[in-house]
Amino acid sequence: MPPDIQQNHQVQQDMSVILVTAGYDHTIRFWEAWSGICGRTINQQPHWKQVNRLSISPDKRILAAAGYNAVRLYDINDRASNNPVATLESHQGNVTAVAFHCEGKWLATGSEDGTIKIWDTRTSGIQRDYYHGSPVNDVVVHPNQGELISCDQNGSVKIWDLGENSCTHELVPAEDVPIRSVSIASDGGTLVAGNNKGNVYVWKIKQGNDLVDLQPVTMFNAHNKYLTRCLLSPDTKHLATCSADKTVKVWSTENYEYQLERTLEGHQRWVWDAAFSADSAYLVTASSDHVARLWDLNSGETVRQYSGHHRAVVCCALNDINLT
Repeated sequence: MPPDIQQNHQVQQDMSVILVTAGYDHTIRFWEAWSGICGRTINQQPHWKQVNRLSISPDKRILAAAGYNAVRLYDINDRASNNPVATLESHQGNVTAVAFHCEGKWLATGSEDGTIKIWDTRTSGIQRDYYHGSPVNDVVVHPNQGELISCDQNGSVKIWDLGENSCTHELVPAEDVPIRSVSIASDGGTLVAGNNKGNVYVWKIKQGNDLVDLQPVTMFNAHNKYLTRCLLSPDTKHLATCSADKTVKVWSTENYEYQLERTLEGHQRWVWDAAFSADSAYLVTASSDHVARLWDLNSGETVRQYSGHHRAVVCCALNDINLT
């Protein structure tokens, strides 16, 4: 994102910044990031239930909206139609996680039904189907595009090798404490997980001789209530944690020390989700207070507020990567 809010960025940002929010009011809203204006609303069928997670394909063509039993794919550029271009149906419970392959060829989903599925985005068919053993809370794609990292209600973090078609690692930092969220650094060197007690666990990932070595380096209490999301910034220098305590905290990752840099205060209820800008200078957050916010991480101030939802906003997605 550009550092200044200027009118002459408007046309450019309409093309370059995709910001989307959703939640419990059966709407998906697209926002003009800098003006705060909602430029498009997709009204979902009430029987589809809420939207739990959002993901934008790297080429900004497709929005994936994960809900109850299904993921619906929308054409971002087709503003005339609110109908999904594809519906991925096979899960037997809330779909709690969705993540795209770097070229958009496939996407991974995780569900309360205890499974992870990989879908071919061209055919909508299932390529892989893994049983987790417990309701899945989050799934992310490793930067190498050959592995997935997931977490579940039993307190497990699992790494899946897509080439071997199997789970290669299982980490259980605190037994029977649900792991809510996982994040992996863009350079593949750090894995972070956060649990229901507000604790954050950090591992250093070392690759050598075709073996992956996961070394636990630190654990700290980030929040005194539920941690809902942990997210490493694109430049790997920051970690954002969202919580039921209504705050978002931003931590420095330098030397694996995780010092608190800022506490972002302003939301009135649980903060459920967050997304960094590509330059790691801004953060979008979604909250049960019906509002999403854009934060300037240098000042710690809210620079935009996105108001329009009339129920909880539980997920957000941002893609402002310059593809040219």
